[in-house]
Amino acid sequence: MTTQDELKQQAAAQAAEMVQPGSILGVGTGSTVAFFIDALAARNQKTPLNLAAIVTTSSRSQRQLEDNGFHVSELAEIDQADLTIDGADRVDPQLDGIKGGGGALTLEKNVAINSKHNVWIVDESKVVDRLGGFPLPVEVLPVSCEQLLKKFTRDGLAPQFRLNEDGSRYVTHYGNYILDLMVSPLPIPAGLANYLDGTVGVVEHGLFLNMTDEVLIAKKDGTIAHWVRK
Repeated sequence: MTTQDELKQQAAAQAAEMVQPGSILGVGTGSTVAFFIDALAARNQKTPLNLAAIVTTSSRSQRQLEDNGFHVSELAEIDQADLTIDGADRVDPQLDGIKGGGGALTLEKNVAINSKHNVWIVDESKVVDRLGGFPLPVEVLPVSCEQLLKKFTRDGLAPQFRLNEDGSRYVTHYGNYILDLMVSPLPIPAGLANYLDGTVGVVEHGLFLNMTDEVLIAKKDGTIAHWVRK
């Protein structure tokens, strides 16, 4: 029986074949993306890709890329990525998703919107009929966090501060807090996204709507499903 890790590796290998030589590549984070970086490095070792630039959304992916001989640039140093490969915490049949479980949602969304083409690689456990079953992260300014906690509570979104193991509040790369909305399934995603986008003190949220073009799904039956936005 094919293991889940083996399926992730197969999906990651397919994603690595999508990378065009000489292009600008965006790389996300997560266990499946780690397999992608391995596959990308193996391909590059056989035939150098001579990528024009690579940007990434996490220090973990940056270290792995650099350990494999790639130079990682800052997002501000490029105009657009030609392709970004990332994971997702949840994805639905409309190719909308929840991201940010690792706390990097703001950079992840900035890389995604500045990419010409986005591909997510996930395992089947991340696929849902309706977005939910995973906390929706909302990055908030510390100055507004207590008021936003009360507002989201009043509006029935069941917010909780994301905490470190020692009980202190998790602090993002940009010095902000994360309120995880524990409501599931989510209300109408587009409406919730508009609500969060229009709320003062919200820096960014983990609803990624109409942002990805393709999804590769490692399935339990040993196959790789390929979803493409119509």
